[in-house]
Amino acid sequence: MDARSRRKFLGLCLGGLLAGAGGAVLYPLIRYLAPRRDGSARRTVTFPAAEVPEGAAKFFEYNGKTAVVIRQKNGALVALSAVCTHLGCVVQWQKEKEEFLCPCHAGRFSAAGQVLGGPPPKPLETIPVTAANGTITVG
Repeated sequence: MDARSRRKFLGLCLGGLLAGAGGAVLYPLIRYLAPRRDGSARRTVTFPAAEVPEGAAKFFEYNGKTAVVIRQKNGALVALSAVCTHLGCVVQWQKEKEEFLCPCHAGRFSAAGQVLGGPPPKPLETIPVTAANGTITVG
């Protein structure tokens, strides 16, 4: 093997190595930035109605995001996205105040998801919810 063919072989090996390293770095970045493909598919979540007593909240996973169901004092059920509309933090239910609080920047939301204060630009997203035969169905 002469020096020219050896140099060409080493150049091909180095090029392949760099291409592999570039792919290893770019693939996770692209996957992180690309939207989910299954996000448009609507699914339902069911659980026993006993898991949500009056004034309480139940957090769960819905369509790849955190959601919450609360039973208000009047017995009505409300299902909302638990993702704050400001920066995407998960809100916390404040039972004694009957409102949601975002721990990141103190955004406040009513039990119906309406903005009460802080930086959130819009209300929490509502999700359809029904209760029948002791079962709560979200979605």
